[in-house]
Amino acid sequence: MIKLIKIDEDSRVPKYKQIVDSILQNIANGNLKINQKIPSINSFSEEFYMSRDTVEKAYNILKERKIISSIRGKGYYITRTKLESKVNILFLTNKLSSYKMKTYSSFIDTLGANAHVDLQIYHCDETLFLNILDKFEGAYDYYVITTHFKTEELKHLSFTDEVVNAIRNIPADKLVVLDNIKLGTSDDVIKIYQDFENDIYNALKEGLPKITKYKRLILVYPDKAVYPYPRRILHGFRKFCVEHEINFEILSEVYDDMILKKGDLFITIEESDLVNLVKQIRDEEFVLGKDIGVISYNDTPLKDLLGITVMSTDFNIMGETAARMILNKEKGQVKVPFNFIDRNSI
Repeated sequence: MIKLIKIDEDSRVPKYKQIVDSILQNIANGNLKINQKIPSINSFSEEFYMSRDTVEKAYNILKERKIISSIRGKGYYITRTKLESKVNILFLTNKLSSYKMKTYSSFIDTLGANAHVDLQIYHCDETLFLNILDKFEGAYDYYVITTHFKTEELKHLSFTDEVVNAIRNIPADKLVVLDNIKLGTSDDVIKIYQDFENDIYNALKEGLPKITKYKRLILVYPDKAVYPYPRRILHGFRKFCVEHEINFEILSEVYDDMILKKGDLFITIEESDLVNLVKQIRDEEFVLGKDIGVISYNDTPLKDLLGITVMSTDFNIMGETAARMILNKEKGQVKVPFNFIDRNSI
């Protein structure tokens, strides 16, 4: 049997996944039969010069899927040869930002090998979104969509009448909506959403003890971005500042010749504004996190590396939850956690 297993040393696919895929392929081809014995973990690792942990990880995945089972003192055996066909999923999102890709990656990782996912990007363009849905109507078992669009003036829209009508053509039991829930869809639709207004309000409230140490809170909200942001972020920000009597200002960008003052606390949304702001703080010899504070919206590896305090949706949980609900055939709506992550920049 071991001669049937193909491991490509030059492949970037992890070895444990190659083992799983190879065994599944041999089952599908009829090379492996039910109750057929397969090599022990030690034999497998010795034959292919790989660690025992790698083989054990592959075997554990196969055991969880009930493809193989172990009998004490006898070894491992094939226990199921009728494999489920792959679930075909269209994942339709508005942009390829780092945090969107977090959601997508956790989604496909949670689904595992039994699903095939096609990724399509519509760049907040309503026409492109509608064309993609029309092109792939009826072609997938599930449609996972986000709805963020832009007007000609580059303002954010959650949806239009045409978008709602197109989405309603998707059977409710095949639809998964991410981010927005105000689409008028039925209760049978899976919805994993952010609450943009209350998310930023509650996160700022969590950081209130540190925020009140600064003289002015400045939100840099890009009102002409290529990929616009929900204006509910602005509503939540204003609500927080008014209720807590905080001196605030809203800017559309971080200007190259920004007037910085000791006691300013900035909230940035776009990463380019964050980079520009941090550079100017350093050039002006202010101390980040003391003289001038910075909070950024949506966590990324760069912000973690730089020690930037963030307010962020847990995008990994968003992807994992969507995948789990598909796998378990669950329905309903789930609010994704939004966290205030205190680092060194305030």
